Amino acid sequence: MNELRELYQELIIDHSKRPRNFHPLPDPEHRADGYNPLCGDKVTVYLNTEDGRVQDISFQGSGCAISTASASIMTETLKGRSRDEVAAIFKKFHRLLTQDETGTDSNTELGKLVVFSGVHEFPLRVKCASLPWHTMNAALERKSKTISTE
Repeated sequence: MNELRELYQELIIDHSKRPRNFHPLPDPEHRADGYNPLCGDKVTVYLNTEDGRVQDISFQGSGCAISTASASIMTETLKGRSRDEVAAIFKKFHRLLTQDETGTDSNTELGKLVVFSGVHEFPLRVKCASLPWHTMNAALERKSKTISTE
């Protein structure tokens, strides 16, 4: 289990130091801002959809390693997904962050997102990992108010 935890930490560090899809989209169809006042994380999520699917998604911002890695892996995971798939993945990811579901079958459906399985042990970090996701949901719903974890 220690080797697996080390692998998860390496993946989080990799995505936090070299985030994927870290840029604004030109003329995004959807956009939202998020802020975690406890940690200082700030994120902007940009989305374009086509035929009910996430055609392109990116983010910008500043934050801790957990927040940045979560946003990076989120963008990789959600590209090409339908709105229903996005909602289902978010629900499973949120459950992973808030409950101890180590080794459950639902985790296999999350792909790389499973690296956040230990976050539930650190309640303040749950907000860091979930901020990009709540911001992404706000973007899809075209909410203009800044999303906060408080």
